[in-house]
Amino acid sequence: MIQTNAKPLIEINQQAIQVLYRELGVVDAVRFLRQFTTGYGDYTKERDELFADKNLEEILAEMAQQKSL
Repeated sequence: MIQTNAKPLIEINQQAIQVLYRELGVVDAVRFLRQFTTGYGDYTKERDELFADKNLEEILAEMAQQKSL
């Protein structure tokens, strides 16, 4: 029977991140890892509350105002 010594998951994760950094560079490694990160909260509920009393023109005006800051 073949017996393997499995490393702790934290050690595997650390080694994998080091390989990604070395091979991809920090920026691309972070971009790669972010695609597996789930968000939090309830976007639909937050969006409905945020834009409840606004029409499209008001939202666009607020966006333009924020962009000019």
